[in-house]
Amino acid sequence: MAKITAIRGMNDNLPGQTVRWQYLESTLARILTSYNYDEIRFPVLERTELFKRSIGEVTDIVEKEMYTFDDRNGDSLTLRPEGTACCVRACEEHGLLYNQTQRLWYMGPMFRYERPQKGRLRQFHQLGVETFGMQGPDIDAEVILISARFWRELGIGEHLTLQLNTIGSAVNRRDYGAALVEYLSNRKSELDEDSQRRLESNPLRILDSKDPNTQALLDDAPKLHDYIDAESMAHFQGVCDILDACGVSYEINQRLVRGLDYYCNTVFEWVTDQLGAQGTVCAGGRYDGLVKQLGGRDTPAVGFAMGIERCTLLLETLNAYPDNVDAGPDVFVMLPDDKVGVQLMALVEGLRQALPGVQCVANCGGGSFKSQMKRADKSGARFAVIVGERELADNTVLIKPLRDASLEQQTVSRENMANALQALLAQQ
Repeated sequence: MAKITAIRGMNDNLPGQTVRWQYLESTLARILTSYNYDEIRFPVLERTELFKRSIGEVTDIVEKEMYTFDDRNGDSLTLRPEGTACCVRACEEHGLLYNQTQRLWYMGPMFRYERPQKGRLRQFHQLGVETFGMQGPDIDAEVILISARFWRELGIGEHLTLQLNTIGSAVNRRDYGAALVEYLSNRKSELDEDSQRRLESNPLRILDSKDPNTQALLDDAPKLHDYIDAESMAHFQGVCDILDACGVSYEINQRLVRGLDYYCNTVFEWVTDQLGAQGTVCAGGRYDGLVKQLGGRDTPAVGFAMGIERCTLLLETLNAYPDNVDAGPDVFVMLPDDKVGVQLMALVEGLRQALPGVQCVANCGGGSFKSQMKRADKSGARFAVIVGERELADNTVLIKPLRDASLEQQTVSRENMANALQALLAQQ
């Protein structure tokens, strides 16, 4: 019988990988807590209409990438391809938006049907940050400052560049879109296939085409900022002023528009040249019209999403994980006599009780002293605690260093075992 394997583009994370994910996730959560952002959780499955109304029916996500199916009641459901629409739906449904401000974050899997490749999967994971009820440039800057702090604390800031733009109001984009269509219509045959299609449905997305010929055509095209109104430009300048004051460098990229229809005014991306074609690690912006678009009242909003896979890939590429992330347990406890398993488990539980936070592994399944020492060494443990026949008789334990050759093994009383281990671990 053939083995059952994982679905293409939906990967397993094995123990050696999950410890690195835990490091990243705990770092991000700690930073967000320091900014007083609250976690929100919502389902992975939503009504399809939520994404059609929010993302836009003529976007690649809705047209080609969503996992959509009819359930047994005939309702069209979709595995979430992004988190912002879900967050808005949850907040509106539970009364968290009207006359209130919210600073929220979430983390979890998203789903898009596309060709799996390095840094791009069909099931991928995102950290999302969403804020509601705040209109000024200060909150735009704050979410960007949070993302900048991520990179600093992860030690990879020098390898990421902030690209920043304003796409103005809906009227600004409509006027600019008309001018762009007029310019490109006479050059339609020179555009790449996707851009030819977008010329009729979503012309601003042509700015973000990866085709070099299309990009060359845009060099002489109308410039977006020439169509941005004074109020929007003042808002954008306010964002830039705060970033300047806080020492965050950026590049203004007038071709940065983002791929979702709900954005307005400030948009940004953090990009790197370390991951090949999949260089965008984090992106977001302002989306003031989305709450009303989904049935609520006008609510200013701004946020971003960060790709967890791409960030872990970047950390691995740069060898930026701290040494202790991949470290083994602190202590491996063994009793070579197969008949004393009860005593072994009681001993290890007592050690865990006395030293909260210290990682202790009990040898299970018996085995000779030699085989247990091999297990202890393979585990990566820093110390082995050994209770042989002599130690059982004397009510003592032997503490053997496994990683630091400068330390000598020592025999201590069972009562003093926890204190002795705590002192040794503190030296490492």
